[in-house]
Amino acid sequence: MQLSKKDLLVKLNNISKNTLMETLEIEITDCGDDYLVARMPVNSRVHQPDGVLHGGATAALAESVGSYASHLFLNIDEVFVRGTEITANHLKSVKSGNIYAKATFLHKGRTTQLLDIRITDDDNNLVSVCRLSTISLPKKK
Repeated sequence: MQLSKKDLLVKLNNISKNTLMETLEIEITDCGDDYLVARMPVNSRVHQPDGVLHGGATAALAESVGSYASHLFLNIDEVFVRGTEITANHLKSVKSGNIYAKATFLHKGRTTQLLDIRITDDDNNLVSVCRLSTISLPKKK
């Protein structure tokens, strides 16, 4: 039985309890057949000392949404997924509001995956472009 989109979003957000995603207030907000979207508030908790969004927090959002996408679109009953590399090009500073990460696959292989993750602000301005490589390995039976 397939979960409804609403139930799937609730399930994904519930597994974030007591993790970095909860600490950074990352919430999965949308999903489709080939994408996943998450939101993170920009406030003093994720600022650099000069009051703008920290690139490390942006990378944490990107890796979170990309890893969730790999888990969601691969058969996690048979494999476990781990991130192997992340890159982030920061294009715009953000002081407040929210940022949104949309993860889509550039490559979805049986063993390796490559995701494109676009980070935008509340006005849909491009903030960062990230790439995440993941690997899926068989679970021991």
